[in-house]
Amino acid sequence: MFSPVKHIGVAGCGAMGLPMAQCLLAAGFRVDGFDVRPLREFGEFAQYMDASPDVLRQCDCVVSVVRDAAETNALCFDDQALFAAPPYPGLLVVSSTLSPRTVQTLRERLPPDVEMVDAPMSGAPHRAREGTLTFMLGGADSAIERLRGALEVMGETLFHVGPLGAGMTIKVLNNYVAASNVAATRRSLELAQTANVDPALLRDVMRASSGSNWYVENFDAIDWAREGYDPRNTIGILEKDVQCALDIEPDVRKPTDEALLDALRRLRAI
Repeated sequence: MFSPVKHIGVAGCGAMGLPMAQCLLAAGFRVDGFDVRPLREFGEFAQYMDASPDVLRQCDCVVSVVRDAAETNALCFDDQALFAAPPYPGLLVVSSTLSPRTVQTLRERLPPDVEMVDAPMSGAPHRAREGTLTFMLGGADSAIERLRGALEVMGETLFHVGPLGAGMTIKVLNNYVAASNVAATRRSLELAQTANVDPALLRDVMRASSGSNWYVENFDAIDWAREGYDPRNTIGILEKDVQCALDIEPDVRKPTDEALLDALRRLRAI
């Protein structure tokens, strides 16, 4: 019989992690947050944050929403070393978007008595705030059932797509397509301006036509919709996600792959 998680640590309380933690707290879960940024940056939520990762050691599980593989390794084994020695949480939930290969490497490095679920999500910060994310879950049935109550608070659509790593595979392939839509849409908006066509009108037409996609549909709600490329911002994260997808077949790079990466790096703020 599984025991549902009740005390949840959220590591990486940024644009996605913070609203996820806030949704859990509002639903009655005991929540502790950790981030390397100063506590003063978290406003009213600062009372649930801690400057030390040691607070996470007492949690039933830790949801990692840090930026990338380097920060995940720092959290788990290096700088914060959460799983380097007991005590540590019995369940690690990886909601960062990583390479599927990285997920398997994490599993190999974790203590054998720690369960792991990959639970990447889609929806952008506005849906994290609403608690309407889509989760793609990889892992054992028992571990996911322990998490179900928490996941249903943060998301409205849950896909259990297979064993550990399957969720991340689905996510990075989804994000490859999403990144392609961002690059193509932004190029179309650029051309509209060159042709003296109102880009907002183009978006309205696209929403009702064959050019519709998630980015166009949610353009006005997406916090980063108008960003240009910077390795540190969300467009930079999109670039990282495409690289994670390409790591599925690391020895093969097709012209479309390189063209997409180049298009993302050339995006300018609008």
